Amino acid sequence: MDNHVIQVIYGEGQGKTSAAIGKSIQAVSAGQNVIFIRFLKGNRLDEYRCIKKLEPDIKIFCFEKETESYDKLDSSQREEEAQNIMNGFCFANKVAETGECDMLVLDEVLGLLDLGMINIQDIYRLINRCGNHTSLVMTGKYIPKELLQHIDVVSEIRLIKNEA
Repeated sequence: MDNHVIQVIYGEGQGKTSAAIGKSIQAVSAGQNVIFIRFLKGNRLDEYRCIKKLEPDIKIFCFEKETESYDKLDSSQREEEAQNIMNGFCFANKVAETGECDMLVLDEVLGLLDLGMINIQDIYRLINRCGNHTSLVMTGKYIPKELLQHIDVVSEIRLIKNEA
């Protein structure tokens, strides 16, 4: 795997988290360790159970207390959960700065931009904190155009058909 790759997996389609999990497994297979931080999805671990078995090579963190995703919470729950989510983002910055892992995966972190919890400068600082020691994988539905110049690999997940 390349050293210090900044990657975004985005789009309206399903599979962004699965792709990020795949990147995590590739990193572990190459002898690297991964920290995987989830945002906006609540604290249920359904889709992460398979990689929980790969601890301590992959460590999964979720700072949210509610089981429901952020978009399904009422306003008082959202206010409290927003603080928990920001604690997770602060933790991500600390991990990036200390070089605690080879790959840092931030699942749905781009959604924090959409909700105004963070701004583009926060993402730039995070990328810079990764330095030459940590690869970064970020997922979300949308990627701001101004962010593209700071990303090495961009993958789009599109929904072509859904009859479910």
